[in-house]
Amino acid sequence: MIKEASFVISNSDYNKCPKPDKPEFAFIGRSNVGKSSLINMLTGRKKLAKTSGRPGKTQLINHFLIDETWYLVDLPGYGYAKTSKKNRAEWGKMIEGYIINRENLQLVFVLIDSRLDPQGIDLEFVNWLGQQGIPLALVFTKADKQSVNKTQSSTAKFRKTLLRDWAELPAWFITSATDGTGKEELTAYIEDITNK
Repeated sequence: MIKEASFVISNSDYNKCPKPDKPEFAFIGRSNVGKSSLINMLTGRKKLAKTSGRPGKTQLINHFLIDETWYLVDLPGYGYAKTSKKNRAEWGKMIEGYIINRENLQLVFVLIDSRLDPQGIDLEFVNWLGQQGIPLALVFTKADKQSVNKTQSSTAKFRKTLLRDWAELPAWFITSATDGTGKEELTAYIEDITNK
């Protein structure tokens, strides 16, 4: 479990990120997928990542140091956000630059709203990561907002859709920032990778 979490730096350029001397795990998802709430739940800090009812709150690459041993990186959401096309294009470049060039990046957690049918933008992003050879895991969020059966059914549909392009599925987790579902599994998974 995570004991300490502290904010380190925000910036728009992967070259200005902290020295790549610790393993790094990035969290990304469509705007309003519940990313900040999930990060706060995982770290046990209510206000570590800024939450907002308005999509597009995270606009920079945010580094948090966890237990002095690894970095949690909060990336801007992709997809809908009330901002200009120019800004969205810049975010895209910033995210792509970070993901492709960051040498200590261990894994990208892609957050997906468990209540929705498979969304093209999520599938595209997951497939793009796969094409780049970037290790990833799927994190289905907001499981508390519907029945367990509905969550099982919608997440199975997403995985089945992904299997059209993937021979083998990445690891996946079901989470809820409200009731803590998935917290132990996710932190254990990260610990497992950092201890390898």
